[in-house]
This record gives sequence, C-alpha cells and structure tokens, in this order.
Amino acid sequence: MIRHNYPGLFITFEGLDGAGSSSQVERLKKSLNELGYRALDTKEPTNNIVGGLIRGILTKQWSLPPEGFQLLFAADRSHHLIHSVIPQLEKGHIIISDRYAFSSIAFGALELNQVWLKCINDKFILPDLTILLKVAPETCIERIGKSRAHFELFEEVKKLKKVWRNYEKLAADKANKIIIVNGERTKDEVEAQVLAITRSLLSRKFPSNEIK
Repeated sequence: MIRHNYPGLFITFEGLDGAGSSSQVERLKKSLNELGYRALDTKEPTNNIVGGLIRGILTKQWSLPPEGFQLLFAADRSHHLIHSVIPQLEKGHIIISDRYAFSSIAFGALELNQVWLKCINDKFILPDLTILLKVAPETCIERIGKSRAHFELFEEVKKLKKVWRNYEKLAADKANKIIIVNGERTKDEVEAQVLAITRSLLSRKFPSNEIK
C-alpha cells in the first residue's frame, strides 16, 4: 500500500470476528473528540451498493468464487476511500475505520494467494496506524454466539485460527504499522492502551493539537 501525505490521520482496527473492534472504534472516536480533535468513524464493508453485496455473501444469502468476492471488497474499498476517507483526511481530520485492506488479506488468504491479494490492494493508502485486537478464536466464537443468532461465512474456530496466523505475518512486517493489542481484557483496559498508543502518534503528527 502507499503512504499518504494528507494532513489528517487514518487509523484502522483489525481482528477476528468477535474481537471487539466496533466497540473500540466508537470509544476511540469519543475520546479523541473529547480531547479536541475532529474524529470520525467508518467501516468496511460499507453501506453502499457493493458493500450490500458483500454482506449478502458473508451472511450466506448468495455466493461468488473467492476471486470475485475479493474483487468486490476492492471495489467497495475504492469507493470508500474516494467518497468517505480521503475527503476527511484532506480536511485534516482523524478517520477511524472498523476494518480495511488487512482484513481482505488475512481472511482472503484462506483460499487465495496472498501475493495476489496484496496486489489488488497495493494502490490503496496505508493507514498511519492499525490496531490489531488479539482475541482467541474460541473466545470470539463464544462472544458471537451470545450477541446474535447466526454465524457468518468465516466464523468457525478452525478458519479463525488460520486467519489469526495470517494477521500475525502481516503484523511482523513493520512497514504495515500494525500494533497488536490484547483484546481479552476489559473494554476499559483495551480502550486505555489504544488511546495511549494513539496519543503517542498524535504527539508526533500534531504536536500543537492544531486540528479540531
């Protein structure tokens, strides 16, 4: 992926399904706004037309070959960046996304070549920071079972174990700017560590807290 030069900050959250990324995105946005920054949240898949098609596959309402499925993710991501992410970065805002390209690579590599997956995502911008929440696959499945009545496409312990190994390989590459955070603690404890990591980055990018 390509490092961006926009004045704003792009932060993404990754992890297995059930790791708690949605909750931590909301908490970080709230904390940053309270500190005086202008922070907004977003997610992938999006709620646009392509995102709806993706959700239909995830919920097993219809299917595509793996290659077609990942190309849908890439199309959705392109639309997301052009219409939601980049306009906010250009304004100097902080945008926090619940999932991004590393999800496509980690989950997609269950069936596809990781080199190809990286290739179809390599023209997208690289986040300034990615928080990868580490939660055991068994715990994730337990959480999902308590929160909703059905499981989606990748939500099996065996599959999630493979996905996590893919995430670890991505995190090992320092150029990806991925920091692993233990997501099995309380939500408050996870939030505190995420905020500390983010504030360290903010102090370097916005030393005078100029964005609002």
